Amino acid sequence: MAESPTPLLRPFSIGPYRLANNLILAPMAGITDRPYRAICRRMGAGLAVAEMVSSNTTLWGQRKSLKRLDYDGEEGPVSAQILGSDPAEMAEAARINIDLGADILDINMGCPAKKVCKVAAGSALLRDERLIGRILEAVVGAVSAPVTLKIRTGWSPESRNAVRVAEIARDCGIAALTVHGRTRACSYGIAAEYDSIRAIRERVAIPLIANGDIASPERARHVLDYTGADAIMIGRAAQGRPWIFRDIAADLASDAPAPGTTGRGIHRPDRIPSASWIRDILTEHLEALYLFYGPHGGVRIARKHIAWYCRHLPGAASFREDINRTETPSDQVSRVLAFFDQCPDTETKAA
Repeated sequence: MAESPTPLLRPFSIGPYRLANNLILAPMAGITDRPYRAICRRMGAGLAVAEMVSSNTTLWGQRKSLKRLDYDGEEGPVSAQILGSDPAEMAEAARINIDLGADILDINMGCPAKKVCKVAAGSALLRDERLIGRILEAVVGAVSAPVTLKIRTGWSPESRNAVRVAEIARDCGIAALTVHGRTRACSYGIAAEYDSIRAIRERVAIPLIANGDIASPERARHVLDYTGADAIMIGRAAQGRPWIFRDIAADLASDAPAPGTTGRGIHRPDRIPSASWIRDILTEHLEALYLFYGPHGGVRIARKHIAWYCRHLPGAASFREDINRTETPSDQVSRVLAFFDQCPDTETKAA
């Protein structure tokens, strides 16, 4: 009797932590703060990784870092991400994050930002495999919590070394590996490729998470099928669209890639939810931001989120200019409500 195929939507384990599903929110600096992680978890993400923090603990007194290190009351497991290039410094940062309440520790070796690579951190580390090994050994040895790693496929298309880095990660005891399907040189300028991720799956026994350009249920299904990855990670596609996790979960849980609406908040993957439904999610998000950052900081952090939630709606460009002038929570919320009141309250076709 033939074995049943493995379901695409399935539980996923990182160390002792069994996640409800294999859909993960990527860490994004300035975006995946505690309020947004909570919303994405409620919208169906099995795990939401916190914003990266520098391993240089002398910088942690800054307000921005203190907020990024605030895991108080967060639904577990909590995954924190650290960035740096010194093994001892990274190990100490890992220990402190675990003491602050993190359950999983993620190491960033994928950030392509120039200011990060300039100090030999993030994806710049992919050029030094010996240092990669030293960092991973130091961090894994420093904490009893599971340690995960996020990388790109290499420094450049000519020097892709994701398979070798995966072997190093496996040998060092990394609990799961996330691979973004671009090199550092590619930045976001070209489409992600998944052959490198597939090659890791074929050659290295390690829990594997695929990342890069997963912006629809159809792409999620393709990436899981093609790469054989255990899970997928979604980043930019979740900006202003936290319900993408429910859309993808509904699709992957079905036998065919065309699920209908299955309940409030789960929509056809090719449809954008009604304006009133988005309004309710957005206002919930805004209140959480004001509470977390305070009125002044919350209003400023909220501006970009509002623009993302509204970008597909008529009048979004002029509304973005309007919302960027708001200074108080009450003014911001009243303008948001007024904008949505004039929007057609129907689901629309996705672009």
